[in-house]
Amino acid sequence: MDIQELTRHMDEFVRSKGWYDPGSLRPQTARNLAISLNLEAAEVLEHFQWDDQPSDPTELAGELADVTLYLLQLAQVSGIDLEQAVLSKLAVNRERTWDPE
Repeated sequence: MDIQELTRHMDEFVRSKGWYDPGSLRPQTARNLAISLNLEAAEVLEHFQWDDQPSDPTELAGELADVTLYLLQLAQVSGIDLEQAVLSKLAVNRERTWDPE
């Protein structure tokens, strides 16, 4: 499955919940999605708060999935082709110097 397919599945889920509808209690704006993405990323961090390895890899997987879904949706509502953005960023990073020589 590629990024477009994952985005489509995420979009179908959000539509089925009515979260794109006017007056939704969970308005799917870029601002709200960015906040949700940050909150979910913090939940990932909680798995490493007191140990180098998560105590429950299944729970960590669920949090990583939440981060991914919010990222896909934020890119979509912002009109960003996430796949192209990732490829472009990788190209920039290939040319970047990471450590002092």
